[in-house]
Amino acid sequence: MADMGRSSSRAARVGETAATTGPGGRSHAQGPLSRPVGSGLAELRPDRDRPAAWSLLIDGAPQSLVDLADPTHLGFEYQRRLGHLIDLVAPPGRPLTVLHLGGGALTLARYVAATRPRSRQQVAEIDTDLTELVRTELPLDRSWQIKVRGADARSVLERTPEGTVDLVITDVFSGARTPAHCTTVEFTALAARALAPGGWYAANIADGAALPFARSQVATLGAVFPELCLIADPAVLRGKRFGNLVLAAAHTPLPIADLTRRAASDPAHARVEHGRALTDFAAGAAPATDTTAAPSPEPPPGVFR
Repeated sequence: MADMGRSSSRAARVGETAATTGPGGRSHAQGPLSRPVGSGLAELRPDRDRPAAWSLLIDGAPQSLVDLADPTHLGFEYQRRLGHLIDLVAPPGRPLTVLHLGGGALTLARYVAATRPRSRQQVAEIDTDLTELVRTELPLDRSWQIKVRGADARSVLERTPEGTVDLVITDVFSGARTPAHCTTVEFTALAARALAPGGWYAANIADGAALPFARSQVATLGAVFPELCLIADPAVLRGKRFGNLVLAAAHTPLPIADLTRRAASDPAHARVEHGRALTDFAAGAAPATDTTAAPSPEPPPGVFR
């Protein structure tokens, strides 16, 4: 959720029927839609380049981009970086068990379902009004095994059986900020407990300037996992702009070379920090705990314009 980057979508070459009616969901001919949900004012805006694609915004903050004609399309930079992790966590096409903490328009759950058929997925999305809106206007394929729970992300994580999940993806935002209780060592330990052998944990966060929140999150994940990396736009890493950063962690080595190649070849070039460079990045930062954690920082004015 809360994407601070830009979509790099290009016009899709689709048939006239798809362009006119959409594949079973809201059509562009119906125009934008605004509706109050539990977390604020939800807006669905038609994408200018892709005739079956929609952006979801909450109180003006971009949350998700969904192409109803192509669920493998990941228009937001951070979503593509999480997509790289989904692609690399297991051999291509192998079904996964995935826990998504934070749902939005279910973009990443759609991606997993389309690229890894027969995957079993659970999504924790506390805003049930938002889920109802998404299911109505941007419906899921009925064959996909995606279960959405209307509950707090941490409470769902606490109830997840030990050693049962291949990938935990945390993309939890209240508006444009990650709640404090989903940023701590205790929260991360719950995610580690849920992972099956060889499983990965991934988190989307946002920060800017001196990156104090990102540095603390690296220290937090490092207190639980021996292997981790950080993927972000070079300008964000230099503190030149506020933006998204993706963290990945595991108990076994991550495919850093493959991740680096994918991040470098992406339309929005990204760097992968790991090893000594990542240790130096987080130097002096304290892990966040349930007693010390704070929400991620508020985006600066105008960042979504």
